[in-house]
Amino acid sequence: MIPRRYHDVMELRHLRYFMAVAEELNFGRAAKRLHISQPPLTRQIQDLERELGAKLFQRSKRRIQLTEAGRALFVEAQSMLDQADRIQSVVERAGRGETGRLAIGFVNSAIYEKLPDALRAFRSRYPDVELVLREINSGEQVEALREKRIQIGFARGAVQDNDLKSVIIQNEPLVAVLPFDHKLAQEREISIDRLSGDPFILYPRTSRPNFADQILQICVQAGFVPNVVQEAVETQTAMSLVAAGIGVTLAPQSVARLNWPDVTCMPIAPPAPHSNLSALYRSDDESLVSKAFLDVIKEIWNL
Repeated sequence: MIPRRYHDVMELRHLRYFMAVAEELNFGRAAKRLHISQPPLTRQIQDLERELGAKLFQRSKRRIQLTEAGRALFVEAQSMLDQADRIQSVVERAGRGETGRLAIGFVNSAIYEKLPDALRAFRSRYPDVELVLREINSGEQVEALREKRIQIGFARGAVQDNDLKSVIIQNEPLVAVLPFDHKLAQEREISIDRLSGDPFILYPRTSRPNFADQILQICVQAGFVPNVVQEAVETQTAMSLVAAGIGVTLAPQSVARLNWPDVTCMPIAPPAPHSNLSALYRSDDESLVSKAFLDVIKEIWNL
């Protein structure tokens, strides 16, 4: 092992010069390989020997050989240069956003459309980036972004926060979700006011404020305040409660495409209300990993 004091005086350049000579066992060939002339190479090796206090090569008119000290340095130098190359590679890749960690928060309904495609594409292009996925509601995403627990969020509705930026990646119509035996289940489309007498399943305003407020506003605009009989945090829960006949609800059209059993997803008559799915991120986030993921999002959603 090379004493620590030698690490302080040696440069990687010295070690690369030494390795070239040690592998070629010829100063002329080593100089050509390094794209320098032979005299400067000879001086560099002499400087290295002087710093280490040991002869590295046994020279004769016919050939040169590694000394015992030279053979010891050869092993250590190879290891050090390999490590230096690894460090350089890691730093360069991090500088290009190819390594690191990315925490993503998403609402449940985001996984029914293109989010899985975006995740798959990102993993393919940046396999050394650690993806941490957290299913959390829109309100909690805002707090998680502020506290830097996530870097990207996928939330429903518009988010008003000066510390965050948002990109609307999808605008889709809402559908009425009814039990399969509902009296309106055979209609081609319905207007919202025809649900005024039905019990509603709603997402809690405390956990998903934008989407819950949006549904309430849609009902009020249709002339009634919904009779909320049950709250459901997750989409699957809401759909299961509808299938059980507990009530009706509204959901993004992408959710309806999954063909839930015992549920009818009914188009709403024009002008049908829409729901926005937005990508959220901090205004001050300069991470290249975040930028790389946002670029994939824009590509997948054709933004």
